[in-house]
Amino acid sequence: MQAWVIGNWKQNPATSNGVQTLLSDLLATADKDDGANSAGCQLMVAPSCIHLAGVSTHLQDSPVLCAAQDISAHSGTTGAYTGDCSAQQVADAGATWTLLGHSERRQYHQEMHACLLSKMTHAFDQGLGVVFCIGETQAQYDAGQTLAVIDEQLTVIKDILTQQPALADTLFDRLIIAYEPVWAIGTGKVPTVAEVSATHQHIKQTVAGYGEALDNITVLYGGSVNADNADSFAADAMIDGALVGGASLKAASFLAIAQAFGNGRASGV
Repeated sequence: MQAWVIGNWKQNPATSNGVQTLLSDLLATADKDDGANSAGCQLMVAPSCIHLAGVSTHLQDSPVLCAAQDISAHSGTTGAYTGDCSAQQVADAGATWTLLGHSERRQYHQEMHACLLSKMTHAFDQGLGVVFCIGETQAQYDAGQTLAVIDEQLTVIKDILTQQPALADTLFDRLIIAYEPVWAIGTGKVPTVAEVSATHQHIKQTVAGYGEALDNITVLYGGSVNADNADSFAADAMIDGALVGGASLKAASFLAIAQAFGNGRASGV
């Protein structure tokens, strides 16, 4: 199984010029590299919606994929939903994947089960792959509730399969799960590799219980991943890559993370 390293740019960079500079640095550095992709690591970036079409155009004919950061829950196509971008619109802009369920969306926009189920349905209906983000807060972690929280969040996948059983045959290639403990995102706090590995194993086993075709689903880790700690995560077979925040805004650090996972896959991890 190949690794994935995905850059979530969040509300960055501030200008189109900054976006073009970051992309140019990323592609130029990747060309000089031994090639994270050829070593078994797929790269993807998720720019803000306003920059999605430009980034997608810039990445044409490159091995780097483009994702949206979010889509509308209200409609998969069009409608009177001011400020929203639909799955059809982001696909038309060039995205092939979308993030869903990021903790910042859950926290700042109160996105819960029904909303995320609707978004996931729209994404799959419009041919988008989904990077589904899950994870516990500091309080939940301290209370030993990590696995219970994750089990509840994963029921979105269980429910969409109940509604659309035929998805089970194709979901393995259209769904990536990103485990991001909320308390580790952008804080510099990092769980141990053993903790992440055990949580990933639980996620894989839980999702496999939803259908035989979902055995060994791709599960990424996110939360203060950087060039210095990527090797330790990449050495664990349960960790299939990384969803990267701040470190994805510098080409060198982003590609160093990708190289770590590429090397891990090349060595048989």
